[in-house]
Amino acid sequence: MRDIGVGLIGYGLAGRAFHAPYVRATTGMALRAVVTRDPAKVHVDLPDMPVVPDVAALLAEPEIDLIIVASPDPLHAQHAIAALEAGKHVLIDKPFATSLADARRVAMAGETAGKQVTIFQNRRWDADFLTLRRLIAEGLLGEIVQFESHFDRWRPTPTGLWKEAREGGVWLDLGPHLVDQAVMLFGRPDGINLDLATLREGAPSPDYFHAVLRYEQRRVILHATKLAAQHGLRFAVHGIRASWIKHGSDPQEAATLAGRAPEGEDWGVDPIEGALTIGEDGATISVPNERGDYRQFWRALAASIRGDGPNPVPPSEATTVMEVLDAGLRSAAMRVEVAL
Repeated sequence: MRDIGVGLIGYGLAGRAFHAPYVRATTGMALRAVVTRDPAKVHVDLPDMPVVPDVAALLAEPEIDLIIVASPDPLHAQHAIAALEAGKHVLIDKPFATSLADARRVAMAGETAGKQVTIFQNRRWDADFLTLRRLIAEGLLGEIVQFESHFDRWRPTPTGLWKEAREGGVWLDLGPHLVDQAVMLFGRPDGINLDLATLREGAPSPDYFHAVLRYEQRRVILHATKLAAQHGLRFAVHGIRASWIKHGSDPQEAATLAGRAPEGEDWGVDPIEGALTIGEDGATISVPNERGDYRQFWRALAASIRGDGPNPVPPSEATTVMEVLDAGLRSAAMRVEVAL
């Protein structure tokens, strides 16, 4: 069986660090061409990679089966629908789209074309999140009553990149990851109250959010800021039996940005263990982390395109995330809770 031919739209951070290296590391996939305005940047990493001038040229390539949409957010829906109409499967980098209506249009286009639409939610395969899922499955925490998830940073000076000027700001940048993980664990919330703010001088869009997702018997807090000098906290999860506190970030992003290929026995190993505190006696123990592995997403994607497994992140799940993100924006604008 021949390799799944892959075409990549965009060679910014997402294309360079989260897509191209993993396509090359996935058995049964082959990166065949890239669309970018800066071919030299591609050729630094991939000297022999064909770079085509525009999306139309990429879609005309008969040996390409899957298009990865890693273009700027406002172009996601346009590029995904064009690829589907050209008979290609699509993988869309988060966010799925810049609006709920566009996300639904893409999902419908996939159904009409009979092609697969997958949304890139690699953080489901973070070491810390896999560890948390294990703790919940084993019942060590008991029923979760409060879940707190942070993506904080210390970046006090705006960079001037388009990502920092995106509509919705950090809510549509980091929010899709945090919302997706919450929905994976607890399902659709009953309501959301989002505080969205621009706190850095000169920042062109919001760089802070604090969201409270309301469930019947739990509260989920999602938080991100770019003005946290101490930004180690990742999770604070409290159940009726125990609490689990985790600091530090999954190491895969930093490793890839440093130029390392996703391989080796220590790939995805997070050395910072979380602390499990038992409510009954107050004893605290360190919890070894599961191994993070974004390659699992890519293997699942290849298998699903071949018809050998389910879509790892189908449009139905990603649309639920978009519904929460959309409700959050309306909540922030009106300064009230919005029901879902």
